[in-house]
Amino acid sequence: MIYHKDEEKNLTDFSESNIDSMYNRGFKFTRLSKGNMQSTKNLRVNLSNFYIFTKNKRIISKYPNLEVRFESLPLANYDYTLGKLAKDFYDTKFGKGVFSILKIKEVLTSNSSNFNSLAVFSLDGKDVGYCILYKSSNIIHYCYPFYDLSFEASYLGLAMMTKVITVAKDKGFKYVYLGGANASKDLYKLQFKGLEWWDKDKWNINLEELKEIIKNVEGVK
Repeated sequence: MIYHKDEEKNLTDFSESNIDSMYNRGFKFTRLSKGNMQSTKNLRVNLSNFYIFTKNKRIISKYPNLEVRFESLPLANYDYTLGKLAKDFYDTKFGKGVFSILKIKEVLTSNSSNFNSLAVFSLDGKDVGYCILYKSSNIIHYCYPFYDLSFEASYLGLAMMTKVITVAKDKGFKYVYLGGANASKDLYKLQFKGLEWWDKDKWNINLEELKEIIKNVEGVK
């Protein structure tokens, strides 16, 4: 997986307040190494300004029974089939070798991972999707989702993201971070009210400006 970055830092202070502060300054955790954080055109939903609107309702209506629970990482009982589901998802969506099964196992089971939570999504009692997260008492970084690809045509991935945002709002979190927006493939993330992006200096609410930057960058061959 290619990381687009403007700046990089390696943490030594892993207190929740310092990590939250780094996210607020435009950085996000990566899976490269313990403490590694990178800054780019990161996105976050300011939950004080978030509400469900038409596009979100259409997605939610496809999965009215979708539930989410959060499990702590590292997992006490890791199963190979979970790693295989993630590997197959990333091989199919992003190309072979992007997220190896060994790295997936490391992220899910090792204390050297930057991520501390796994969102587990279920439909009618059956687990169908997952997302690796960083979660504090104030923020959620929705980072590495994967799910049963038989749902690919029916927007399960977007329904999962929407579910976490709505649950975070209900539980009193301040922000949900959604990763970077560096290419047109990331524009699907821009459909949430309260969305902000990091412009190297501040959190910016002008999404048209972000779209124009992406358009101009992709127009350069």
